[in-house]
Amino acid sequence: MSEPGTYVEKSFKRDTNYITTRITADGRDGFPVEAGRYRLVVSRACPWANRAIIVRRLLGLEDALSMGICGPTHDKRSWTFDLDPGGVDPVLQIPRIQDAYLKRDPDYPRGITVPAMVDLTTGAVVTNDFKQITVDLETQWRDLHRDGAPDLYPDALADEIESVSEPIYRFVNNGVYRCGFAGTQEAYDKAYRRLWEHLDLLEERLSTRRYLVGDHITEADVRLFTTLARFDPVYHGHFKCNRNKLSEMGALWGYARDLFQTPGFGDTIDFTHIKQHYYIVHTDINPTGVVPVGPALENWATPHGREELGGSPFGDGTPPGPPREIVPPEHNPVLALLAG
Repeated sequence: MSEPGTYVEKSFKRDTNYITTRITADGRDGFPVEAGRYRLVVSRACPWANRAIIVRRLLGLEDALSMGICGPTHDKRSWTFDLDPGGVDPVLQIPRIQDAYLKRDPDYPRGITVPAMVDLTTGAVVTNDFKQITVDLETQWRDLHRDGAPDLYPDALADEIESVSEPIYRFVNNGVYRCGFAGTQEAYDKAYRRLWEHLDLLEERLSTRRYLVGDHITEADVRLFTTLARFDPVYHGHFKCNRNKLSEMGALWGYARDLFQTPGFGDTIDFTHIKQHYYIVHTDINPTGVVPVGPALENWATPHGREELGGSPFGDGTPPGPPREIVPPEHNPVLALLAG
């Protein structure tokens, strides 16, 4: 699932016991980087998987790393490949990602999550450690990056990226879930307060700088963006994160639009899948399963004016080419507006 976890004193605690095997340039864990050997399995609905989709696209890894896309909803067992003909992934030849986890460990005891990297030679999951997956794509897969790929994890900025990202993960990325799945008023109030305290800090930080770290896009921006893209459509109402909308925050809203309008970010967003996932799967929060029609999305295409802060999206690099895997136009009508 996208949010496996438990309730501790009626507050949400995410299960972070991931498979930590890594795919590296030197193959230290037995899985060397190799073009065509692995398949990245994602769902466009999931913010953690969305990170990997963005990074793969920005780095131009489409030819080296194929991608399987699960549907927006899942049952108690796992995500399923219901978007593919016959409900079977055309490369892995399985109907659900759980099958690849069980190929790795027939008694696999933990959450069946996306993103997951699957070894095509065995059909088994190598890792589902979403944070390490993107960092390794950025650092271990460099020989397979496209010409002009941006450096999303510069060695000189690695410590700052992680120091900025840690509270973003704790209070924002995961904080919205702590609000949404709170089992008591006290747990909700605490999560809500911490979420907005940190969003206010980010508002202040981004009022004087275009990106979170350095003068071009880094891993830190990818990590924050996928939460911001889901904020007004889902987290504001469904997760009760409703002090105000993202679109009512000057710097954060401008920052989010700046990234959305950058090739590799907004063109990975499937608003239909996002809303279907949260409103249909979370029956404890939304027992009717009714998916809201709104909010209106046209405002994502409005000018952001962030260029005045300096910097450039790709540093010394170049934008990625057109996306290989297309989000259906009706699932993201903003893209047509941006195209003109």
